[in-house]
Amino acid sequence: MASTEVREAHVADASAVAPLTEEKVDEKFDDVKVDEKEITEELDLYAPLKMDPSIPHEPNPLTARAVIVGILLGALVNASNLYLGLKTGFTFSANIFGSIFGYGIVKLLATHCRDWPILGGTFGPQENSIIQAAATGSGGIAGIFVAGIPAIYRLQAIDGTPQENFGPLITITLVCSFFGLFFVTPLRKFFIIRVARELKLLFPTPTAVALTIRSMHAGAAGAQEAISKLKALGLAFSAALIHRVASYYAIGILYDWHPFTWIHIWSNGTSWALNIESWGWYFENTSAFIGSGILIGMNAAISLFAGAVLAWAIIGPVLVHYGECIGKQIYPDDPYWDSLYTFSSLSNLGHETPSPRYWLLWPGVLIMVATSIAELLVQYKVLAHAGRATWKAMCSGLNDLKIKVSGKPSTFLEAQASKYQDDPNMVADSARPEDQVPMWQWMLGLVASIVIAIIVFEYQWGMNPGLTILACLLGFLFSFLAIQIGAVTDQTPLTAASKASQLVFGAATSGKGYSITDAQRINLVAGGLASGAADVGNALTSDFRTGFLLGTPPNKQWYAQSMGTLISVFLAPGLFVLFSTAYPCILDGSDHCPFGVPSVAAWAAVAQAVTDPAVNIPWTSAIFSIVMAIVCVAQVVVRHFYLVGEREWVRDYLPNWGAIALSFVLPNPVFTTASLVGALLALAWRKWKLSSFELYGYAVAAGLIAGEGLGGVVGAVLQIAGVSGDLLGTSVGCPGNEC
Repeated sequence: MASTEVREAHVADASAVAPLTEEKVDEKFDDVKVDEKEITEELDLYAPLKMDPSIPHEPNPLTARAVIVGILLGALVNASNLYLGLKTGFTFSANIFGSIFGYGIVKLLATHCRDWPILGGTFGPQENSIIQAAATGSGGIAGIFVAGIPAIYRLQAIDGTPQENFGPLITITLVCSFFGLFFVTPLRKFFIIRVARELKLLFPTPTAVALTIRSMHAGAAGAQEAISKLKALGLAFSAALIHRVASYYAIGILYDWHPFTWIHIWSNGTSWALNIESWGWYFENTSAFIGSGILIGMNAAISLFAGAVLAWAIIGPVLVHYGECIGKQIYPDDPYWDSLYTFSSLSNLGHETPSPRYWLLWPGVLIMVATSIAELLVQYKVLAHAGRATWKAMCSGLNDLKIKVSGKPSTFLEAQASKYQDDPNMVADSARPEDQVPMWQWMLGLVASIVIAIIVFEYQWGMNPGLTILACLLGFLFSFLAIQIGAVTDQTPLTAASKASQLVFGAATSGKGYSITDAQRINLVAGGLASGAADVGNALTSDFRTGFLLGTPPNKQWYAQSMGTLISVFLAPGLFVLFSTAYPCILDGSDHCPFGVPSVAAWAAVAQAVTDPAVNIPWTSAIFSIVMAIVCVAQVVVRHFYLVGEREWVRDYLPNWGAIALSFVLPNPVFTTASLVGALLALAWRKWKLSSFELYGYAVAAGLIAGEGLGGVVGAVLQIAGVSGDLLGTSVGCPGNEC
């Protein structure tokens, strides 16, 4: 996820659009009665989309109204992501939310303020893509504040509170955001243009976003479809927001449904019912994860739920039964509730028998890492080609730069560059040379961001320049891998990247004289830099792909996302201060907390395991992790090399090990259950009326996700104001009268 663990489960597709493949595009156009040439043009997703000829030319889609609207919509998603990420470890992208809501707002301005400067004027698909680029920028970088940063406070590896450390929080956000933004800029040419067709880099989610924008601007029919989507998104957003705020005052009635607690109460103390309750088997009426279930499809949803059953109904109880792990009584002094336990505590590691959650964390992490690496290595031919193309293109660029500076070419660079010949199948760039991001801008920004990173991490976080440069290199490497894997699979392995970074820095600080506290702080900060930069870099490349299909100049997108990112640099830390002030348990690790903070706990546990000699990985967990990793790698190999051709249909029925691993990392099965309900609702909706689902389904999902997230922000404000549900509401129906 990503950014949290959600992305490994194919949930983090967060764009609220269905995963898109060439096969699905084929199906979509099966019934379209046009000639063969037109079908071929329509299905070429490696060339700019054919737009409605009635759309007027857009000389400058980078308008003030597009940027402002995009930033405001992205800010809503940023706020939503802080809530959802702290609660569940899941975050979502702002692109489809910004695209649809942005369409409605700017279309309204364009229609009713036609003669007004700035607000009026024609509105087309390229300006729509600027809205979603700005929204993606201002909606991003929440991931570090639902994982590594709060983990630093949880391990007491920093003095003071987030309010007192607001300056350092802003500077680390600045570094993570703009380092990723600058270094990935030149990769647009490589991933979107040079190797996209040959390596089949379809970028499913960004492509689907572009198709959504195009459809909304396709004449009168498209406008009517867009209004329908907007209404569906707005209604879902409003309903989810109202439901979440109201549920604070009757949480056991409107939000958390605990049937086994009810059995315990109705039967006057049935301990077996509380035993099931203790393992997290209740239903949370969470709009966000019902919405995510609509997005991910049945395979991922069933895999998530199956992983939860395996972890929290089979492995966990067996571990406790044989004394390998223990649970903790929540109310030891209350005879009526003394059978209620928690099996997800990650406190006091190394000093007592661990909980099942700590034992399950390691197979979850290793499965994610092993699966991601295996998915990458089976593309060895792709990687080899990518390496050669990158080297030759780099030599060509450096040689051109040397000619400009000195007037003379480099013999070596010229020889290497001459080996590079454009593939005849290479994608034609829709952007003119003057529409590209100038080299001096991103190069100057990259150098400046690295220098600022060295200064910031040295003086504010106690990390020497060598380790900072290592973190930057890992950020670049992980970005390259994340973009490559995400472009093919639509699953971005940010969790695997962050955990791999933590392991690297555990080795880098070992034996170097660091105290445990200093080593843990460096481990978490460096992991945040690497994964945060990779997250931003992947988001920008995705936006470039959307803009390429719509013909949007990349420099305009780059400016829009940069402006949005600048806002997020201040917005994300501010929201983190808001939540940590309203709910101090986020930082102190209290078991009685409305936020599960699964990513925070996982990052902290990994940091402890690689820096503290007293904290060990259980031997049985290590063995199980290795065995499961081998099984997962074997499935990747079989799927890639054997399940091809006429056997390829079997792939749809293979378990999604990224989703299963995610269930191992989560603290309970609640969210997997809600996602399964959402997927089942989507399945029934498709069976009932496919056209209705295609029109409304993903807009409804986006609204449900964003609405609950913003409702969580309102809840934090109510908490600080002293009028929250825990003071003025009721907890009837909750175990121990507390949900």
